[in-house]
Amino acid sequence: MLAYILRRIALLVPVLLGLSMMVFAIGRLLPGDPVMLAAGPNASKEEIAALSAEFGLDQPIPLQYWRYLTGLLQGDWGRSLQTRGPVLEDLKVYLPATLELVIAAMVIAIVAGILLGLLAAVRRNGWIDYLVRLASLASISMPRFFLGLLLQLVFAMWLGWAALGGRFPLTGSPPPTVTGMLTLDSLLAGDLPAFLLALQHLALPAIAMSLSPLATITRMMRASTMEVLQQDYVLTARALGIPPRKLLFKHVLRNALSSTLTVIGLYFGWLLGGTVLVETVFDWPGIGLYATKSILTQDFMPVMGVVLSIGTMFVLFNLVIDLLYGVINPKVQLR
Repeated sequence: MLAYILRRIALLVPVLLGLSMMVFAIGRLLPGDPVMLAAGPNASKEEIAALSAEFGLDQPIPLQYWRYLTGLLQGDWGRSLQTRGPVLEDLKVYLPATLELVIAAMVIAIVAGILLGLLAAVRRNGWIDYLVRLASLASISMPRFFLGLLLQLVFAMWLGWAALGGRFPLTGSPPPTVTGMLTLDSLLAGDLPAFLLALQHLALPAIAMSLSPLATITRMMRASTMEVLQQDYVLTARALGIPPRKLLFKHVLRNALSSTLTVIGLYFGWLLGGTVLVETVFDWPGIGLYATKSILTQDFMPVMGVVLSIGTMFVLFNLVIDLLYGVINPKVQLR
């Protein structure tokens, strides 16, 4: 097991190296001059040349890339042309916000998706099954930005149950920063009012992001459960008089989860890279908005930092999923 984990972590190096090369090349091939955009329309040629020299952009491209790689090994992710600040410091601010949103969305999708999939499979071809399938189809078909606007209109403006946008009230006192995730930091500080405020702001964007993976997990879980329910050992257990609830949650659930885990791992990476629309609608200060602003100004160092951080988390999360395969199904040997 340990050798497998170390080997997978070692594979992270060529993956991130390839990502950095690809993003670096795309940033250089795009038309336009990021230095001129950062210097401003009234900058002189001398000011543009000085800014270019300050960031090392007057050097040959292979040398620029080599300096970037050596900087990564020393914890230097480069500097933003627009803010002049270190990219790593910006990521420490924006990345926890996106992680909090994605984790909350995935928790909702996993818990609700597994339960609804089990229920639909057990009540196959009944009204519950048809209702779950209809809701899944509607959820996966609805654009997230439109769903976000509907949630804001109903639950924030009409009912007043949730916040319209942002992560925390402007007049409130956020908890001391430990992880950067306001809900977790509130719990660590023992500040229940701050936790409830942070949860109120997190609820709507997390629900908006969760419906698409929830629908997919539900459909996958339903199909897997129906397949497992037809297995001989399940039919034998029924004949032996094992209670249906114990049979479902102890035997059927574990085997039906195997194929669903793959979808969960893929959706985690997909949500990390697809938060822009939801973050825009709910004014959520995450890496989606950070990357979009950087792309519009051709500030490629922050873009590379976002890509590398997402790539790292995606590979690590899928490593966790692979380890869970061995826990759920002992016949799966990790080598």
